[in-house]
Amino acid sequence: MAKDARVEALSRLLADSYTLYLKTHNFHWNVTGPMFTTLHGLFMIQYTELALAVDEIAERIRSVGAPAPGSYAAFAKLTQIKESEKVPNAVAMVKQLVADQATVERAAAAVLEAAQAAGDDVSADLAVQRMQVHEKNAWMLRSHLE
Repeated sequence: MAKDARVEALSRLLADSYTLYLKTHNFHWNVTGPMFTTLHGLFMIQYTELALAVDEIAERIRSVGAPAPGSYAAFAKLTQIKESEKVPNAVAMVKQLVADQATVERAAAAVLEAAQAAGDDVSADLAVQRMQVHEKNAWMLRSHLE
């Protein structure tokens, strides 16, 4: 049986999204400095949205007939998001998350490509929605660096 490119792309999107969720939540807990209140709140908004998104992505994988990856080990093999080994300062947190948003946006673009090739409008729509969210999140984060 041939591998389904949609499932592979959706699984990578799920792993990237979950890893970004965890990283954003970690930064929410550990941010300090003059931007604390603003970033603490922004990070909460973003990780809360990601918590809902991972469920939607996993359910899409199930809808197309495949098991969804659901362990840290599976996500570690699939994700392109780098974990933060230490607690960076607030500016470094924002810079990392800007780059990570772009990574997840690229993963969503890969889902879009695979979905279009398969004639799967539902997965394509999910991918476009995720691209929009991550593009907006990156902009909101970048605005703190100006």
